[in-house]
Amino acid sequence: MVIEVRPAEVFDDVATMLGPKNPNSTVCFCLSYRIPSKESRELLGPARAERVRRLMDEEGPIGVLAYEGDEVVGWAAVAPRSRTHFATFRKIPHVDDRDVWSTWCFRVRPGHRKKGIMHSLLEGAVEFARDQGAPAIEGYPVDNGDARVDLTMAYVGTRRLFEKAGFTKAADTASVLSGFPRVLMRRELS
Repeated sequence: MVIEVRPAEVFDDVATMLGPKNPNSTVCFCLSYRIPSKESRELLGPARAERVRRLMDEEGPIGVLAYEGDEVVGWAAVAPRSRTHFATFRKIPHVDDRDVWSTWCFRVRPGHRKKGIMHSLLEGAVEFARDQGAPAIEGYPVDNGDARVDLTMAYVGTRRLFEKAGFTKAADTASVLSGFPRVLMRRELS
């Protein structure tokens, strides 16, 4: 199995990873940390997909995608922290005022899990941020120790995943997800 991670430039592939099976359903579409909360609540069904398409047109790639051959199998959100809610989110502190990037949402398609794709996605997010000139990249995973994390809440990653990718703990946070504290993990890029 060869996994290739590339910038998320193809809307249909992003929609495959983030969109609902029923196009009229309302799902996150990885907009929750990117757009104002009021706008996010008001966007329903296909309007969410169109908002993602607009973001891609305005900002370029809004994350990275993992491919096994021609099949898209994974997603990771990555962007400058200043373009996300993490710029003002009170529960996750700023370590400094540098223009760091954030990665916060990971998704691997059923049938492809437990194959190391999350590791490839995280490394791909790091490389994408580095290629864009980011001085450092942060993630906000759960610190679950050896406890099992519910698959739905594992979208932020785990501290162990980030440590294996060369990140170090930079700060505790006041954020909790599925009963586990989240930590701010950082990797220097320059």
